[in-house]
Amino acid sequence: MTAPVDAGDLKQRALEALAKGETARGRELLERIVAAGAADAPIWLMLAHAATVQKDIDTKIAAIDSALAIAPRDVHALIAKADHLAMQGDQRAAASYYSTALQNAPPIEKAPPRLREALDRARAASGSIAREVEDFVRARLADDGLSSSDAPARFSRAVDILFGRKRAYVQQPRYLYYPELPNVQFYDRTEFPWLDAVEASTEAIREDLNGMLGPAFTPYVTQTPGRPRNDQMGLVNNPSWSALFLHKDGVEQAAAAQCTNTLDALKHAPLTRIPGRTPSVLYSKLAAGAHIPPHTGMLNTRLICHLPLIVPDGCVFRVGNEERTWEVGKAWAFDDTIEHEAWNRSAQDRYILIFDIWRPELSLEERACVAALCQAIDAYRSGVSWDG
Repeated sequence: MTAPVDAGDLKQRALEALAKGETARGRELLERIVAAGAADAPIWLMLAHAATVQKDIDTKIAAIDSALAIAPRDVHALIAKADHLAMQGDQRAAASYYSTALQNAPPIEKAPPRLREALDRARAASGSIAREVEDFVRARLADDGLSSSDAPARFSRAVDILFGRKRAYVQQPRYLYYPELPNVQFYDRTEFPWLDAVEASTEAIREDLNGMLGPAFTPYVTQTPGRPRNDQMGLVNNPSWSALFLHKDGVEQAAAAQCTNTLDALKHAPLTRIPGRTPSVLYSKLAAGAHIPPHTGMLNTRLICHLPLIVPDGCVFRVGNEERTWEVGKAWAFDDTIEHEAWNRSAQDRYILIFDIWRPELSLEERACVAALCQAIDAYRSGVSWDG
């Protein structure tokens, strides 16, 4: 009978031999463990190392594959496989293994020094390959007439997201999610021809605003009585972001009587009409130096429209991965359930007109259904607030 193999003893002796540069002896000991069927992933990786020193490529890759067969998420084995593929010129496959290794790696601060060095190398190699692939693909697209300046805008954004230049943002409504609606950050202005009349009324609307500037503006975010306090990133009762409502929760406010130019300009807008809820029509003030932190809106069945009225330099608005600057008299519509934020980096206050409209994808029947749903919720006497 063959004497049983002491894999632990053989492994230790193999380690000592390899450390002394006795590669052939170390490999012999490792192969005895393999022959006995006692090899685990570390043994196979040690054998791959020995084969690499001996320039035995076939044995090296077979050993790495055996290690991965036993432990498919072993970070050392994944990096070894990636290194081999990179040396063979298969950059796409190498990038895949580097990426998987980094995904399965422990936090860098918890990794032992040897693994940390391997992860740093994997990260650098992965980044280099990614840039090489991106440069190649973009060059091929340009040859096909599909550079960023020539291709459809949505296609160009897809390429940016593919290569990590932009992040894919999705709707995250805090109150009602209506399924199967497209994730569009800023809508194409041409979809809203009625905005022409709104923009043409900019001067008249600004006259209304100028007549209302002053203490009538109150913080946009306020604490709902009878509800748990929700500080909303320091915005509750903060005058840095304040508003003067013409319509609030679907109810016309006293200020509306003095702002007839504004309301006349909106007479053809498909305002979101839900009794007790919407529309909201307001002048919004963002104080000098103020920042509205990233946040999302309440329900994705509507869009928010901005008409800039008083805009100093340095005022920036972001929706998802797109930043824009307000320009007086140029309106836009955006999905506020996609993360957005705003800055006023100037020394003056910024003022815009804000109002909400139905999403164009919703049929008249669907709009009526959403309104009925909100009214049914409101009919429950203990109530569910708009702020959730």
